[in-house]
Amino acid sequence: MPMHNTAGHHGYQPLAAEADISTILTPSSPQTLHGNEQAVDDTLVPLTSRETARLAAWFCLLWFIANWSLNASLDYTSVASATILSSMSGFFTLGIGRIFRVESLTTIKIVTVITSFGGVLLVSLSDTAKALPADPSASVHVTNNGIRLSPLFGDTLALLSALFYALYVILLKVKIRSESRIDMQLFFGFVGLFSIVATWPIGVVLHLTGLERFELPHTNKTIAALLINMAITLSSDFIYVIAMLKTTPLVVTVGLSLTMPLAVIGDFVLKKPVKLQVILGAAVVLLSFVAVGLEDSRNEEEPDLISGRPLEEEGSSAVQLVDEPPAERA
Repeated sequence: MPMHNTAGHHGYQPLAAEADISTILTPSSPQTLHGNEQAVDDTLVPLTSRETARLAAWFCLLWFIANWSLNASLDYTSVASATILSSMSGFFTLGIGRIFRVESLTTIKIVTVITSFGGVLLVSLSDTAKALPADPSASVHVTNNGIRLSPLFGDTLALLSALFYALYVILLKVKIRSESRIDMQLFFGFVGLFSIVATWPIGVVLHLTGLERFELPHTNKTIAALLINMAITLSSDFIYVIAMLKTTPLVVTVGLSLTMPLAVIGDFVLKKPVKLQVILGAAVVLLSFVAVGLEDSRNEEEPDLISGRPLEEEGSSAVQLVDEPPAERA
């Protein structure tokens, strides 16, 4: 009888579904939790056509304000002032991105934003002295109906443009999260539709108030310029949205300032004289972009200056601009 029990004991085989007790009792590490969250992010359901249209409507509103205010500011202030103030979008992007937990606040990011702004400042102020009017009253803009607007109004518009640029780029990052969730062609199709339907009455209001005269293009050069501008705007917006989803909003924001180093290279190619101050400013902008790009590769691992924790450990407490969890819509 005892031999029978021994044989039965040796004949026992553990079930494949049985888990080791140490595995059950061992708490998950932050890396394991992040891996699980990443797996969930990779399986997020795509945005529906209705959700894409709603996101495009918000994007259209913020995008229109950002672009119109920047272009309108050039009528009331200098190009240098508009460029400098609009480049402050890096500060807004870093601050707002930290609020919504898509950007970690680190020392390197703060330094790169400041140095990038300093580089833009050097380039923009290089020709300011000769561009200033001899008579201060000449800088006052007078509209068609006699309204006098000082350069302060233009500076306010340029600063407003920087704020709304940061708002719409953070909006896209928070709402989309992964480029696999959205159909870009459909998204920009909705943006174009809403721009045509919803924004044209603003032009009528500006025309009636005398702030901006409305007139149809009447020359072939003007029509060609409009078509080229449409193609460039669509291409650049399409590329930068994809770049933002693959990186972070701060990287693409600082990257927009790379137009200055490229302009310097263009001047060299065209054999135009370039000041040392401009070359120095362009080099600072370029180095700032390289630094923030390297920092972006560790965006979720670097400890935040405020919370003291990496961004990946704050995923559960991140502020989300979503109506409901994706899992509930499935």
